[in-house]
Amino acid sequence: MGEREAIERSDEPVTVDRLRSDLRTLALEPGDTVLVHCSLSALGWVSGGAPAVVDSLQEVLTEVGTLAMPTHSTQLSDPARWENPPVPDFWIERIRETAPPFRAPVTPTRTMGAVAECFRGYPEVVRSDHPTHSVAVWGSESERVVSEHPLDRPHGEDSPLATLSDLDSKVLRLGVTANTSLHLAENRAANARYGENGAPVLVDGEREWATFEEIESEDDFRALETDFERERPGAVRRGPVGEAEATLCEMRPLVEFGAEWFEENRD
Repeated sequence: MGEREAIERSDEPVTVDRLRSDLRTLALEPGDTVLVHCSLSALGWVSGGAPAVVDSLQEVLTEVGTLAMPTHSTQLSDPARWENPPVPDFWIERIRETAPPFRAPVTPTRTMGAVAECFRGYPEVVRSDHPTHSVAVWGSESERVVSEHPLDRPHGEDSPLATLSDLDSKVLRLGVTANTSLHLAENRAANARYGENGAPVLVDGEREWATFEEIESEDDFRALETDFERERPGAVRRGPVGEAEATLCEMRPLVEFGAEWFEENRD
């Protein structure tokens, strides 16, 4: 959705004050830890753009809270795995040889949206050191969340997602269906399957191509979430934030349910 469509959907500019009020009504509170996925355009025409969204989240959580967003950089992943779009086979080795290495302060996100891309550069935001599946975090638990991010199984144990779950994080979605927390559930399922990926990294200041193991995901998250809400009415809060439909739920119960669901519903 472009800016013109956002204007047409909005009766008036969506301001920081309105975003703060809507987030509080949804039950986001000072001191919460929250993992956020956001579509800026879904919020309507936001006065000030992406920084207004980040500001509103920080102001609701306050400095005793913790704000996290996925800041994935899949443009650095193994081009042999690319499907949207794929590249010619004879490009693959050249890309592996030449793509610049991941550097947390400068490597941009890909397909994460304007808010996550803006957030990663905010003052006092720290970013985990994974070349394709990093997480950016601000607030009281930020250093704890990013302190470990193993190259292998980047959404598994010892990852920022696992730490966020341990911290009883909430998952907030603003106009999107993405839910990165369910990748942790995939890793915890007994029938988890893994494949090989790769990315350019810095090792002692030198660029290297590193390979790592990651979950083989499937496109069944929405079915899982439908069953979760059916079995646990009220576990997911819904309401408007700006012009977007927003959802808020606790991460740990969803992940626990998800791991069992994957075991029962995947081959």
